[in-house]
Amino acid sequence: MILRRKLFIIFTLIWMAFIFSFSSRSGDVSSQDSNHVGMIIGEVFIPGFEQWNDTKQDDFADAIDHPIRKTAHAMEYAVLGFLTAGIFADGRKSWKWRMVLPWLIAAGYAATDEFHQLFVPGRSGQVSDVILDSAGAAIGVLIMTGIEWLRVRKMAQKEGQNG
Repeated sequence: MILRRKLFIIFTLIWMAFIFSFSSRSGDVSSQDSNHVGMIIGEVFIPGFEQWNDTKQDDFADAIDHPIRKTAHAMEYAVLGFLTAGIFADGRKSWKWRMVLPWLIAAGYAATDEFHQLFVPGRSGQVSDVILDSAGAAIGVLIMTGIEWLRVRKMAQKEGQNG
């Protein structure tokens, strides 16, 4: 097994552990995390946010809580899809091997992660999150597949010039 593939396996497993650790956080802690991110977004993107009173800042953070959570879902699974596709990136293999299998692994992990959340206080497992996570994973797989396609194409052009 080539070093590149081994590294992608290691990074994929680390990323899965990262996702699992965040899913293991109680609903209260997860809400605090989202609120904190909302406050940072307010500070960075809203002029004069620091001068708002605490209630107005909290209302802003609450208002963007849902989009923050859903964006986080899609992004963390886009990374997982990318890493998983890296394991199978091989221009000589069929598209099913390079795209479908990594997506199935990431989407399967999303389903097991949502099931896991059923047992975490204050959390719930939602089919809509599995769908969102799977869509994020598909984006990650497509990005890695595109990068691999460009890499293989560049290598072929180089060989054509040297041949």
